[in-house]
Amino acid sequence: MSSPLLSEKKPVVAVLTVDDDFKLFRGNRANFRDIVKTGLELDIPVYVVTARDLKLSAKKVQGYVFHPEDKTWKKHWVPLPDVVYNRVPLREDERKAEVRRKIDECLRHESIQLYNPFFFNKWRLFDWLKKGRTTRALVPDTKKMIGPNTLDAMLQKYGSLYLKPVSGKAGKGIMLVKLNENEEKRYRLTLQGKRSRNVVFKTASLPALWKRVKSEAGRTPYIMQESIPLASYRGRHFDMRVLVQKTGKGVWTVTGVGARLAGPKRITTHVPQGGSIEDPEKLLSPAFGSDMTDFLISRVKSNALLIAKQIEKECGHTLGEMSMDLGIDTEGQIWFFEANAKPMKFDEPHIRKKSLERIFQYSQFLSRQPKHK
Repeated sequence: MSSPLLSEKKPVVAVLTVDDDFKLFRGNRANFRDIVKTGLELDIPVYVVTARDLKLSAKKVQGYVFHPEDKTWKKHWVPLPDVVYNRVPLREDERKAEVRRKIDECLRHESIQLYNPFFFNKWRLFDWLKKGRTTRALVPDTKKMIGPNTLDAMLQKYGSLYLKPVSGKAGKGIMLVKLNENEEKRYRLTLQGKRSRNVVFKTASLPALWKRVKSEAGRTPYIMQESIPLASYRGRHFDMRVLVQKTGKGVWTVTGVGARLAGPKRITTHVPQGGSIEDPEKLLSPAFGSDMTDFLISRVKSNALLIAKQIEKECGHTLGEMSMDLGIDTEGQIWFFEANAKPMKFDEPHIRKKSLERIFQYSQFLSRQPKHK
């Protein structure tokens, strides 16, 4: 048995981001402020550090600490961290050679623990989940978007497809394409325009459809995915947003489940695309009844945990949290759409508070683990 004093050792936690020429560092300021405030309440030292300032050979580094009295971030000399919580905000930041190098250095370091080393790639996620016996059935049919013939073959099979950027965020760039053999212009492509306006393109010609799809996609790699007939509320479809995190015992658990309702005539449920945050029971009960609603929410939670374990196993790195989008179709079947290694903050207050505390509970657990080479 270790002595109680040893087990109570508080880890030093660093929130990793990148520097910014205009405002010290990048990232969601309000989120960082909440993290630092929670660390203070739990008596755990925490600061924000940029990849450039995190010099692992030094005894001390320069990190940012929030000062509530004048609401400013100030730079201080702080001890080297025991745990690095990766919140580099953008994929393009994380792809920079110096940032990748810093993350790799942390992963190789003899004692510093880092979790969630990179953003997920949609194609890889579906690939990982297809390898799991328990997660295979949760994945809609998904293929890489390569050319007009593969697009047409999949449209003939399903009638309706979502086209999604492999490294997308917040629903940006998602398109919906439908095939209706009975219409003269049988291909219908819907694009989410700004300010809740959709742009609809119709054509009878496959080459014309492909040309428009490619002009929208540019050089970004895309996947195509069968469109699932999701359950709806007052004519608008919805899905579940689940936050899973590891506890102070290092075990995956569901921190909270929220629901996202698509905006009127919108093709996705993402809030930046006009979706709204709703209570899951409110949306599920009219469609399924209250008993079935309880059952479905518990199935959503158990499937989310299976998914998190499978993703962590296949990615080969230590993960501590992720959010995921799970859909429920009109028959009550659950589908996986997306997982995010850098979850956006949940606005539901009870989920938010617990999620902040779990960052530190898991960091405390991680700081006590021997580093695996």
